[in-house]
Amino acid sequence: LHGVGAAVVNAMSKWMKIEIKKDQKVHSLKFATGVAEAPLKQIGECPEGEAGTAVTFKLDPDLFEIHEFDYDRLGNRFREMAFLNKGLKIVLKDERNDKKETFHYDGGLGEFVLYLNRAKTAVHKKPVYFFHSKEDYEVEIAMQWTDSYSETLTGYANNINTPGGGTHISGFKTALTRVLNNYAKDNNLLKGKVSLTGDDMREGLTAIISVKLANPQFEGQTKDKLGSSE
Repeated sequence: LHGVGAAVVNAMSKWMKIEIKKDQKVHSLKFATGVAEAPLKQIGECPEGEAGTAVTFKLDPDLFEIHEFDYDRLGNRFREMAFLNKGLKIVLKDERNDKKETFHYDGGLGEFVLYLNRAKTAVHKKPVYFFHSKEDYEVEIAMQWTDSYSETLTGYANNINTPGGGTHISGFKTALTRVLNNYAKDNNLLKGKVSLTGDDMREGLTAIISVKLANPQFEGQTKDKLGSSE
Protein backbone atom coordinates (compact mmCIF):
# COMPACT_ATOMS: atom_id res chain seq x y z
CA LEU A 1 0.00 0.00 0.00
CA HIS A 2 2.96 2.36 0.43
CA GLY A 3 4.66 1.84 -2.92
CA VAL A 4 7.39 -0.37 -1.50
CA GLY A 5 5.76 -3.77 -1.97
CA ALA A 6 8.37 -5.59 -4.05
CA ALA A 7 11.28 -4.09 -2.10
CA VAL A 8 9.85 -5.24 1.24
CA VAL A 9 8.99 -8.73 -0.04
CA ASN A 10 12.53 -9.03 -1.41
CA ALA A 11 14.08 -7.92 1.90
CA MET A 12 12.06 -10.54 3.79
CA SER A 13 12.64 -13.41 1.36
CA LYS A 14 15.30 -16.10 1.36
CA TRP A 15 15.23 -15.74 -2.42
CA MET A 16 13.17 -13.94 -5.04
CA LYS A 17 13.16 -14.60 -8.77
CA ILE A 18 11.73 -12.29 -11.43
CA GLU A 19 11.09 -13.37 -15.02
CA ILE A 20 10.03 -10.80 -17.61
CA LYS A 21 8.62 -11.44 -21.09
CA LYS A 22 8.78 -8.37 -23.31
CA ASP A 23 9.63 -7.56 -26.94
CA GLN A 24 9.98 -11.28 -27.80
CA LYS A 25 12.70 -11.72 -25.18
CA VAL A 26 12.73 -13.37 -21.74
CA HIS A 27 14.86 -11.75 -19.03
CA SER A 28 15.60 -13.00 -15.53
CA LEU A 29 16.79 -11.50 -12.26
CA LYS A 30 17.37 -13.37 -9.00
CA PHE A 31 17.93 -12.07 -5.47
CA ALA A 32 19.20 -13.89 -2.37
CA THR A 33 18.39 -12.34 1.05
CA GLY A 34 17.60 -9.07 -0.70
CA VAL A 35 20.77 -8.81 -2.79
CA ALA A 36 20.90 -9.34 -6.57
CA GLU A 37 22.97 -12.42 -7.45
CA ALA A 38 23.77 -11.07 -10.93
CA PRO A 39 22.64 -8.27 -13.27
CA LEU A 40 19.46 -8.62 -15.34
CA LYS A 41 20.13 -11.10 -18.16
CA GLN A 42 18.35 -12.52 -21.19
CA ILE A 43 17.61 -16.24 -20.82
CA GLY A 44 15.52 -16.91 -23.93
CA GLU A 45 12.94 -15.72 -26.43
CA CYS A 46 9.13 -15.76 -26.54
CA PRO A 47 6.46 -15.39 -29.27
CA GLU A 48 5.44 -11.93 -30.45
CA GLY A 49 2.67 -10.43 -28.35
CA GLU A 50 3.47 -12.56 -25.30
CA ALA A 51 4.28 -10.35 -22.33
CA GLY A 52 4.16 -10.32 -18.56
CA THR A 53 6.12 -10.64 -15.34
CA ALA A 54 6.31 -13.65 -13.02
CA VAL A 55 7.55 -13.13 -9.46
CA THR A 56 8.42 -16.15 -7.30
CA PHE A 57 9.70 -15.85 -3.73
CA LYS A 58 10.32 -17.89 -0.60
CA LEU A 59 9.93 -16.18 2.77
CA ASP A 60 13.00 -16.19 4.98
CA PRO A 61 12.49 -18.69 7.87
CA ASP A 62 15.01 -16.71 9.95
CA LEU A 63 12.62 -13.72 9.93
CA PHE A 64 9.26 -15.52 10.28
CA GLU A 65 8.30 -18.06 12.94
CA ILE A 66 5.28 -19.01 10.83
CA HIS A 67 5.65 -18.77 7.06
CA GLU A 68 2.40 -20.23 5.81
CA PHE A 69 0.11 -18.23 3.54
CA ASP A 70 -3.50 -17.65 4.59
CA TYR A 71 -5.63 -18.88 1.68
CA ASP A 72 -8.80 -17.12 2.82
CA ARG A 73 -7.07 -13.77 3.29
CA LEU A 74 -5.49 -13.98 -0.16
CA GLY A 75 -8.79 -15.11 -1.67
CA ASN A 76 -10.68 -12.17 -0.19
CA ARG A 77 -8.16 -9.66 -1.53
CA PHE A 78 -8.01 -11.26 -5.00
CA ARG A 79 -11.83 -11.33 -5.18
CA GLU A 80 -11.89 -7.64 -4.25
CA MET A 81 -9.28 -6.83 -6.92
CA ALA A 82 -11.25 -8.73 -9.58
CA PHE A 83 -14.46 -6.85 -8.68
CA LEU A 84 -12.67 -3.49 -8.76
CA ASN A 85 -11.11 -4.17 -12.18
CA LYS A 86 -13.81 -5.75 -14.34
CA GLY A 87 -12.43 -8.24 -16.81
CA LEU A 88 -9.33 -8.97 -14.68
CA LYS A 89 -8.79 -12.69 -14.09
CA ILE A 90 -6.92 -13.94 -11.01
CA VAL A 91 -6.33 -17.63 -10.37
CA LEU A 92 -5.48 -18.72 -6.81
CA LYS A 93 -4.19 -22.26 -6.35
CA ASP A 94 -3.10 -23.85 -3.09
CA GLU A 95 -0.67 -26.63 -4.01
CA ARG A 96 -0.76 -27.96 -0.43
CA ASN A 97 -4.25 -29.36 -0.98
CA ASP A 98 -5.05 -28.58 -4.66
CA LYS A 99 -7.72 -26.03 -3.66
CA LYS A 100 -8.26 -23.63 -6.54
CA GLU A 101 -10.44 -20.60 -7.32
CA THR A 102 -10.73 -18.24 -10.27
CA PHE A 103 -11.83 -14.65 -9.69
CA HIS A 104 -13.24 -12.96 -12.79
CA TYR A 105 -16.20 -10.56 -12.91
CA ASP A 106 -17.24 -8.76 -16.09
CA GLY A 107 -19.95 -6.95 -14.08
CA GLY A 108 -17.39 -5.10 -11.94
CA LEU A 109 -18.82 -3.13 -9.02
CA GLY A 110 -22.39 -4.11 -9.93
CA GLU A 111 -21.50 -7.73 -9.23
CA PHE A 112 -19.58 -6.65 -6.12
CA VAL A 113 -22.72 -5.08 -4.63
CA LEU A 114 -24.77 -8.20 -5.41
CA TYR A 115 -22.08 -10.30 -3.72
CA LEU A 116 -22.15 -8.13 -0.57
CA ASN A 117 -25.97 -8.26 -0.48
CA ARG A 118 -26.26 -12.00 -1.17
CA ALA A 119 -27.66 -12.67 2.32
CA LYS A 120 -29.97 -9.63 2.31
CA THR A 121 -33.32 -8.89 0.66
CA ALA A 122 -32.87 -6.30 -2.07
CA VAL A 123 -35.48 -3.56 -2.63
CA HIS A 124 -34.58 -3.49 -6.37
CA LYS A 125 -32.91 -6.45 -8.10
CA LYS A 126 -30.60 -4.53 -10.44
CA PRO A 127 -27.95 -2.31 -8.80
CA VAL A 128 -27.76 1.37 -9.77
CA TYR A 129 -24.49 1.80 -11.66
CA PHE A 130 -22.45 4.79 -12.86
CA PHE A 131 -19.13 5.11 -14.67
CA HIS A 132 -17.51 8.40 -15.61
CA SER A 133 -14.01 9.15 -16.85
CA LYS A 134 -11.94 12.19 -17.71
CA GLU A 135 -8.32 12.62 -18.68
CA ASP A 136 -6.89 12.30 -15.19
CA TYR A 137 -9.50 10.31 -13.26
CA GLU A 138 -12.21 7.65 -13.36
CA VAL A 139 -15.20 7.26 -11.06
CA GLU A 140 -17.21 4.05 -10.76
CA ILE A 141 -20.19 3.69 -8.44
CA ALA A 142 -22.61 0.84 -7.76
CA MET A 143 -25.40 0.84 -5.17
CA GLN A 144 -28.41 -1.19 -4.11
CA TRP A 145 -30.92 -0.67 -1.31
CA THR A 146 -31.99 -3.57 0.91
CA ASP A 147 -34.50 -4.01 3.73
CA SER A 148 -31.64 -3.79 6.25
CA TYR A 149 -31.49 -0.92 8.76
CA SER A 150 -27.76 -0.31 8.41
CA GLU A 151 -25.75 1.18 5.56
CA THR A 152 -22.62 -0.30 3.98
CA LEU A 153 -20.58 2.39 2.27
CA THR A 154 -17.16 1.30 0.97
CA GLY A 155 -14.64 3.52 -0.78
CA TYR A 156 -11.55 2.73 -2.85
CA ALA A 157 -8.89 4.96 -4.36
CA ASN A 158 -6.66 3.28 -6.97
CA ASN A 159 -7.85 -0.11 -5.67
CA ILE A 160 -6.84 0.79 -2.09
CA ASN A 161 -9.60 0.54 0.51
CA THR A 162 -10.18 3.84 2.34
CA PRO A 163 -11.91 2.93 5.64
CA GLY A 164 -11.50 6.52 6.83
CA GLY A 165 -13.54 7.77 3.87
CA GLY A 166 -12.46 11.01 2.27
CA THR A 167 -13.52 13.39 -0.47
CA HIS A 168 -14.96 10.64 -2.71
CA ILE A 169 -17.26 9.39 0.08
CA SER A 170 -18.34 12.82 1.33
CA GLY A 171 -18.98 13.93 -2.27
CA PHE A 172 -21.12 10.85 -2.90
CA LYS A 173 -23.17 11.40 0.27
CA THR A 174 -23.80 15.07 -0.54
CA ALA A 175 -24.82 14.33 -4.14
CA LEU A 176 -27.11 11.45 -3.15
CA THR A 177 -28.95 13.54 -0.57
CA ARG A 178 -29.35 16.49 -2.96
CA VAL A 179 -30.55 14.42 -5.93
CA LEU A 180 -33.11 12.39 -3.97
CA ASN A 181 -34.48 15.47 -2.17
CA ASN A 182 -34.80 17.34 -5.48
CA TYR A 183 -36.60 14.37 -7.02
CA ALA A 184 -38.98 14.12 -4.06
CA LYS A 185 -39.80 17.85 -4.22
CA ASP A 186 -40.21 17.92 -8.01
CA ASN A 187 -42.69 15.04 -7.79
CA ASN A 188 -44.56 16.35 -4.72
CA LEU A 189 -43.55 13.40 -2.56
CA LEU A 190 -42.82 15.60 0.47
CA LYS A 191 -45.35 17.75 2.28
CA GLY A 192 -44.57 21.31 3.29
CA LYS A 193 -40.94 22.15 3.99
CA VAL A 194 -39.96 18.61 4.98
CA SER A 195 -36.56 17.42 3.74
CA LEU A 196 -35.06 13.98 4.04
CA THR A 197 -31.70 13.68 5.78
CA GLY A 198 -28.70 11.78 4.43
CA ASP A 199 -29.15 9.14 7.12
CA ASP A 200 -32.74 8.60 5.95
CA MET A 201 -31.59 8.13 2.36
CA ARG A 202 -28.81 5.69 3.17
CA GLU A 203 -30.75 3.34 5.43
CA GLY A 204 -30.31 -0.16 3.99
CA LEU A 205 -27.98 1.10 1.26
CA THR A 206 -24.97 -0.88 0.06
CA ALA A 207 -22.73 1.32 -2.08
CA ILE A 208 -19.20 1.06 -3.46
CA ILE A 209 -17.37 4.14 -4.68
CA SER A 210 -14.16 3.50 -6.60
CA VAL A 211 -12.01 6.32 -7.95
CA LYS A 212 -8.81 6.06 -9.96
CA LEU A 213 -6.63 9.16 -9.90
CA ALA A 214 -3.34 10.10 -11.53
CA ASN A 215 -1.93 11.70 -8.36
CA PRO A 216 -4.04 10.74 -5.33
CA GLN A 217 -3.51 12.68 -2.10
CA PHE A 218 -3.98 10.59 1.02
CA GLU A 219 -4.20 11.74 4.62
CA GLY A 220 -1.74 9.82 6.78
CA GLN A 221 0.85 7.18 5.95
CA THR A 222 -1.69 4.34 6.10
CA LYS A 223 -3.67 5.81 3.19
CA ASP A 224 -7.02 5.18 4.89
CA LYS A 225 -8.54 8.55 3.89
CA LEU A 226 -8.55 10.28 0.51
CA GLY A 227 -7.91 14.02 0.46
CA SER A 228 -7.84 14.79 -3.29
CA SER A 229 -10.05 17.83 -3.95
CA GLU A 230 -11.12 16.85 -7.49
